[in-house]
Amino acid sequence: MWYIFTGVPLLSALIHFFLSKKPKSINRITELLLLWYLGVGIGIGSLFSGLVQVLSPEIVAQSTGWGYSPFLREVGFANISYAVLGLLAVRFRNFWTPAIIAYAIFMWGAAAGHIYEIQQTGNLSSGNAGAVLYMDILMPVFLIILLIIYHKTQKNNKSS
Repeated sequence: MWYIFTGVPLLSALIHFFLSKKPKSINRITELLLLWYLGVGIGIGSLFSGLVQVLSPEIVAQSTGWGYSPFLREVGFANISYAVLGLLAVRFRNFWTPAIIAYAIFMWGAAAGHIYEIQQTGNLSSGNAGAVLYMDILMPVFLIILLIIYHKTQKNNKSS
């Protein structure tokens, strides 16, 4: 599922960029990538993850190789909060940085937990290792880089 919430925003941003009548620039493509990743990647992706964790925590426990815990539902509500931040960030640009910071802290904390679990138990379940782990680390880095590029190119556009 991770590929949907990474591929769809990328493809959508590129299509939006090339079909848009607005001037083409680095600032514009980073703006569109941020909007699509905040809305679809964080917003819809976190909503989907959160709802699965709240409504079917047993499925999540099975995919991670961990035992069922009522804390899975609590993690689900945390994911839903990131979903709300991501969706609000599509409408309100002053939510971009807080949404990305909150998402990064959560995802890097999750990555640390996955790494610890791999080291301690050798758990290489699909929900604990592999693509899930890489995405937990790399997606926040990608969003932070986009945000920095967006602000840097925005300043350059204003001074031109």
